[in-house]
Amino acid sequence: MPKKRSGGGLSTTQQAAKFLGVAALSGVVLAGIALPAAGALGLATKGTVEGFDEIPSNLKTPPLSQRTTILDSKGGLIASVYSRDRTVVPLKDISPYMQQAIIAIEDARFYKHGAVDLKGILRALNRNVQSGGTAQGASTLTQQYVKNVFVEEAGDDPDKVAQATQQTMGRKIQELKYAIQVEQELGKKKILENYLNITFFGQQAYGIEAASQRYFSKSAKDLTLEEAALMAGVVQSPSRFDPVNDSAEATKRRNMVLQRMADVGNISQDAADKAKKTPIKLHIKKPKNGCITAVSGAGFFCDYVRHVFLTDPVFGKTKEDRAKLWNQGGLTIRTTLDPQSQQSVQNSIAQHVYKTDKVATAVTLVQPGTGRIMGMGQSKPYGFGNDETQYNYSVNKDMGGSNYGFPSGSTFKPFVAAAAIERGRPATQVYSSPYEMPYPSVQTCSKPYVNTSGETVPNEDESERGPYALKEAMAKSVNTYFIQMVQDIGLCPVTQLTDKLGVIQGNGAKLPQTPAIALGTEGMSPLTMASAYAAFANRGTYCTPVAVLSVTKANGRSLPVPKTSCSQAMSPTTADTVNTLLRGVIDSGTGQQAGLQNRDNAGKTGTTDFRKNAWFVGYTPNMSGAVWVGSPTQGVKMENITIGGVFQAKVYGGQVPGPIWRDAMTGALAGVDAPAFNTVNIPDPQKNDKDRDKNKDKGRDHNQPGNGGGKPDDGNPFPGITVPPNMNGGNNGGHRGQNNGGAQGP
Repeated sequence: MPKKRSGGGLSTTQQAAKFLGVAALSGVVLAGIALPAAGALGLATKGTVEGFDEIPSNLKTPPLSQRTTILDSKGGLIASVYSRDRTVVPLKDISPYMQQAIIAIEDARFYKHGAVDLKGILRALNRNVQSGGTAQGASTLTQQYVKNVFVEEAGDDPDKVAQATQQTMGRKIQELKYAIQVEQELGKKKILENYLNITFFGQQAYGIEAASQRYFSKSAKDLTLEEAALMAGVVQSPSRFDPVNDSAEATKRRNMVLQRMADVGNISQDAADKAKKTPIKLHIKKPKNGCITAVSGAGFFCDYVRHVFLTDPVFGKTKEDRAKLWNQGGLTIRTTLDPQSQQSVQNSIAQHVYKTDKVATAVTLVQPGTGRIMGMGQSKPYGFGNDETQYNYSVNKDMGGSNYGFPSGSTFKPFVAAAAIERGRPATQVYSSPYEMPYPSVQTCSKPYVNTSGETVPNEDESERGPYALKEAMAKSVNTYFIQMVQDIGLCPVTQLTDKLGVIQGNGAKLPQTPAIALGTEGMSPLTMASAYAAFANRGTYCTPVAVLSVTKANGRSLPVPKTSCSQAMSPTTADTVNTLLRGVIDSGTGQQAGLQNRDNAGKTGTTDFRKNAWFVGYTPNMSGAVWVGSPTQGVKMENITIGGVFQAKVYGGQVPGPIWRDAMTGALAGVDAPAFNTVNIPDPQKNDKDRDKNKDKGRDHNQPGNGGGKPDDGNPFPGITVPPNMNGGNNGGHRGQNNGGAQGP
C-alpha cells in the first residue's frame, strides 16, 4: 500500500511516479520527443510501446469555421454570417508581441521541447502538490491546439463538445499521441499559427484576427505590447478575464503576462513595468453577425440565400453535408441582388406601408429570361423585436416563408386566359358572364368536379353583367367570365400550364383542381407570382428563380452553384397575347394607378374575400415584380384602415399594391433600357350599347362598386361573334357561398 502524506495525498515523488507509470502503460509518450531516449527512464518495454502504437494517430484537422461574406451582384456587402467569427491569417500577419506573449504565458519552453514537456510536467506536479490543488497545468501549446481541434470538430453539438473537453486519462493519452503527430507533420511555427487562429478569445471572437478586430478595431499585425499581453491573458479564461466586463481582472492578468514576458527575456523589465502602468484602452467593435445586419432591408434575401445552401443538393448530397458547409463558412457568395433594385424596393415600401401598420407588404422583383432575384423586401423588418419578424413573406414555407402563402385573387386570371389561348380560344372569346352563377361542373385531369354544395360566384357589383369579350373581362376582372372560361376548356389545361410556370401553393403543394382556383383562392408567394409572370415578359419561356451567382471558398476554390432552368411554358404568340391583354389592365382597367411612364408595362390586380389580401403583379420586358399587402395571420379586413399614414375606406389591388409596384419598378429601372413588348392586335367587338365604353370602370379595382352596365342577358351585343353554348345563362340563383379566400374582384 503506498505511503500517504499526512493530508491523505500521495507525496510529490509518488505523484510523479504515478504519472510516469501511466505514461509507461500508455507506451512511452515521451519517447524521442521530450527525452533524449525512451530508455533513459527505463519506460520502454515491448508491451507498452506496442500498446501505444495501437492508439490512432491520424488526426484530421478540420477546416476552421470562418465568417461568410454575402455580396450583391455588384460586389457590395450585404451581410456577414458565421457560426464562429473567425478570419484565418498567416503568422506573418500576427504581431510579434502577440506571438511572444502567448508563448510566454502558455508554454515558455515551446521551442525547446517536443510534443510534451517533461520538465513542465514535473514542475506543475510539484507546484500543484504544494498548493494542494491544480494551480498549474502542464499542457503544451501543441496539446492545447489538439484539444481545440476536437472542440472545433464538435461544432455546436453540446454532447460532442463535452466529449471533446472531458478530462479523462484516455482523452489525455489520445491528445498526447496526436500532439506527437502534429509536431512531426507541422513544425513549431505552423503549430503556433494554427493555435492563434483556432483559439477562443471571448466576446464571440475565434482566432486572434477576429479578437483584435473585436477589442481594438485593428488587425492582429498591429497589436501593441500592451494589447498583445491582454489578448494572451484572456485565453486561459475568456469569461473571467474579459476586459469588456471586468477591466480590473483583465488588467491583473495582462500584467502577469507582461511580467512573464520579462522573465523569459522577451522584453526588458523596464518595458514591462511601463506597460503595466498603461490603462487598458479598448475600441470595441460590436459583433455583427447574420442576416439581421444586412443592408438596404436585404435581411430576408440573405435568409433566402441561407435556405438555398441548406436545401439545394448542389451544395451537398445530404442536409448534414450542406449544414456543415454553411457552418464551416469562409465563403464569398456573390448573389443576384441588384443594389439599385433593392434600394428602390425599400424606398417604395417605406413610403407606402409602415412597419407599425396592422398589415404588411412584401415585394419581389425578378429578371425575365434569367430567373435572377433582383430585389426582395417587406415592411416588417428582419429581426426579433416588436413589429419585426423572421418570416419571409415573399417566399414559400420551405424557404423560410409563411405556412401557406397568401390567396392571390384575380392575379391568377392571366394563367386561365393563357391556358385557353393555348387550347385555341381566340383573344376575342366571349362568354355571357352573368352577375352571379353557381360553380359549374368542370372536367379535371381525372374525374369531373361537381359542385355538390350549390356554391355560387358573383361579380363585385350587380351592374357587372355580360356578355364580355376577353379583353374587357380581363381589364375589369370579371369573375364569372373566367369561371365560364374554365368550364369551357376544363381545369386540366390550367393546372398543366401553372405546373410549367412553377406555380405551387405556399406550402409546396400543387394546385387543387377546382373551379375556384381561377379566382386565386390558393395561397401563393410573391416570388412564385413574379417568376410566373416573368414568363409572359419572356415570350412564354419560364425560368426558375435563382439567388446565387458564384461561391468561392476561403482557399480560392470555386464551388458549383444552382443554375436557372428555362423551358417554354407556352407559345410566344400566347405570351404576346397575354401581354396585350394585361397592358389593357394598366391602360384603362383596374391597374391604372400602377402604370409606369415612358416604357411598356403590363400587370394585373387582385383582391380577395373580405379584402384580407390585395395584390399587384406586373412586368416590363426586362423586369417582373409582385406586391402583396395584407395581414400575415389573415386576420385583418382592409376596410376603414390606415396604411402608411393614408386612410383607406376599402383596399383594392390597384390602389395600395399598385403604387408600391409602380414606385419600386420605377427606381429599379431608372437608367435601364426600355424595350417594347411583342403585341398582337385584339379588335374591340362592335357594341350595340353606345354608352358601354363611357361606363367602363376606369381606374377602379373590380371590387369597387362599378357603374358599367350593359344589357342583362337579353341578347348578344357582339354581332358576328358567337357565344359558346351553355355559357349565356343569367343569374341562376342558388346559395351564394364564400370563395375560400378567392377573388372578390381583381
